[in-house]
Parts: sequence; structure tokens; C-alpha cells
Amino acid sequence: MACDHMQTVPGTGGETYVPVSERAGAESTVYFTRDLSAEGLRKIFERVKAGMTGKVAIKLHTGEQNGPNIIPRPWVKSLIETDLPGATVVETNTFYKGDRYTTEQHRKTLEVNGWTFCPVDIMDEDGVTTFPVEGGKWFHEMHVGKNLANYDSLFVLTHFKGHAMGVLGVPLW
Repeated sequence: MACDHMQTVPGTGGETYVPVSERAGAESTVYFTRDLSAEGLRKIFERVKAGMTGKVAIKLHTGEQNGPNIIPRPWVKSLIETDLPGATVVETNTFYKGDRYTTEQHRKTLEVNGWTFCPVDIMDEDGVTTFPVEGGKWFHEMHVGKNLANYDSLFVLTHFKGHAMGVLGVPLW
């Protein structure tokens, strides 16, 4: 995912670090908590909920079958029951072959992993659509799961993953 502190420099083969003194653009506000519990999640939600209106989607990683590396379901269930009644967990199918490669496999994995306490919308189940990126530095449009257009607000729960590339699990929309 492109950030304000990275820039593409022709001939470098990719993105290059830009020192703080040379950066331009708006600052981002990042919320972080060390309170890894259902209550900690609810407290951090209190800090960001002001702009959430209408139909709310909660984007998170629901995991491979029986995989342990997910935000615990009871935390998300508590958040939905107390702060976001009517919210829908949203996911997308994977590009790699595995337990979430097709919608049918994905639905089975959701069941195995216990994501049965709320609706789950697989956003690319009905295809993709293009959203404009207004004022984008590197992108002017993004291809996203078609069903994203059905939501008014998006609350994204991210977690660090232990993949070989050491990336932050953040969707690109």
C-alpha cells in the first residue's frame, strides 16, 4: 500500500524512502492499543466511531480453516453486540488457492472458524467494481469487491501477519 512517505522514483525499481523533512501531504492519525481484549477493542472503537454512519461494514481477516492468526471472534462479537448492532463482517476471496479461494470454500471456512454470529458478506462474490481515488498520489482508481458499494461506513480491523514479506494486513480500498 502506498503511503505519503514513499515515492516512486524512475529507474529505482519501486518505491523509495523519503526523509521526514522532505515529505508532503496530510498527516494520518493512527490508533493503536496495547489492551488486547474485547474491552480494548471497544475502547479504541469509541475514539473513531464519530464518522461512522449508515450501514457499517467491518473488514477483517477471518482466517484459513482452524487458523489461529486472527482477531479473536469473541472480541468482534462483543463489539457488534454492544457498539455496532446490524454491522456486517466483510471479506474477499483470496488470489491464492486455499480455503478461501472460491466463495463456496470461503463460506465453509467461515463456518469452520465460527464466524456465524453475524452476517458475513464476501464482497467479490458478485464480481468487482471500480472506485475513484480522488486526489490519489499513485492511484486514480481502485478495483474492489462489488458489494463494497452497499455500505456507508467501513471499519477496518488490521493485524500484523507473519508472512515472509512482513506486511501489514490492510485491504487496498
